[in-house]
Amino acid sequence: MRDFRDAKAMGQTLREALGAKSIPLTQSDSLELIAKLFGQRDWNTLAARIQATGAASDVAAPVPQPPPDDVRQEIAVATPVLDRYAGYYQLSEQAVLSVMRDGQQLSIQLTGQRAVPFFAESRTEFFAKEVDAQISFVTGADGQVTSLILHQNGDKLMPRIDAAAAQQIATRTTERVRNQSAAPGTEAALHRLFESVTSGHPNYDDMTPALAAATREHLPNMQRSFEDWGAIESTRFLGVGAQGEDVYSVRHENGASHWRIALDAKGVISTAWVSPGP
Repeated sequence: MRDFRDAKAMGQTLREALGAKSIPLTQSDSLELIAKLFGQRDWNTLAARIQATGAASDVAAPVPQPPPDDVRQEIAVATPVLDRYAGYYQLSEQAVLSVMRDGQQLSIQLTGQRAVPFFAESRTEFFAKEVDAQISFVTGADGQVTSLILHQNGDKLMPRIDAAAAQQIATRTTERVRNQSAAPGTEAALHRLFESVTSGHPNYDDMTPALAAATREHLPNMQRSFEDWGAIESTRFLGVGAQGEDVYSVRHENGASHWRIALDAKGVISTAWVSPGP
């Protein structure tokens, strides 16, 4: 039985469990929830109590003690460096990450989402305060930025693309969202993915490398959830999401699930978000 001194580990467990069900939760929010479970006003209050018991040194302590490991320190980066990062990075054939300099920080916007400010913690690594996400920029031998890695629910490598390619993706996605028609093959892919995960033997060749890595990481939790829901009885297409993914409501023997799924040009599953509910 865990006690309040295990609060930080419990917060991580909570985030991982919800993440496996495609329910995002930031690190700070998970710690605040754990604090409430122990009857404390907020995380700082609980952290002070933990510190008073002589618990692990990486737990937050009252000022002037050093900050905990999960508190990121913002630094200043020269404007020319920030300008080199500005541009477009491809997440999928339906979505692009746009990076813009906004004063002395970066503003980052994913297709279909609002822009979020990111702050430097080194010359190549940036973090968001509003969401639990970090970005690392990758440069070549000539110093030019070639790609970035988005650290959020796993690591996603995004190659840099030019403005023309980004516009083509945006136009294609806008057209799909406007038409609201299911892409050929997504419903069949949904069934294949569900059945292979339920069996415990996913076909990783049917997924992009990034999705395959995420599936391997979360397979035990996904398999338990799919088994609890039971076999698929029916699927209903709901529309096209903001990033060009097809949205389905799935009825199971013992419940329902909500899917967002997309395929790349080769018919491989590139996006698959699953959550409980219709």
